[in-house]
Amino acid sequence: MILKSLKLFMQNIQKNRTLIDSILETNKYFNILFIQKPSWLFIHTILSFSNEDGNSIVGTPNHPNWTTFTRPSNDNDKHPWVISYINTYLSHMCFSLRKDIFNYRDICCFFFFNNGNTFFTINIYSDNYQSALKYLKDTETNIWNILIMASNFNIRDND
Repeated sequence: MILKSLKLFMQNIQKNRTLIDSILETNKYFNILFIQKPSWLFIHTILSFSNEDGNSIVGTPNHPNWTTFTRPSNDNDKHPWVISYINTYLSHMCFSLRKDIFNYRDICCFFFFNNGNTFFTINIYSDNYQSALKYLKDTETNIWNILIMASNFNIRDND
């Protein structure tokens, strides 16, 4: 059963492009990478009818051994602070992003199938204001089979 040998790597990379490239290249023995605070950089410009200079395409690093899961950003200034990478040799497990469960930019929830069962994984980044935690507190949902929920919760409380 794959669940017994599933290996997950999680790191807050503090927008360091070189670090994420290195993680994607060297962590090939992991199955899932949870990255927080990824670097979002200009990739290229595409033609646009509304802008004579074209529209900018912004993205994160990709790698042929990894499938990327992240929410699309609605605004160039508000890119998601979480991104997940799934090793391509697990593609037979049909990983899929679930924005219908948690519709929040800093929560990446996806599911996959294993031996006829559905499992969920959740990558969360909560800023200094605990925005993602407040969203979770105010959101009612019934998720069963959560395999892992990993986060940088940024809780700075003496209690």
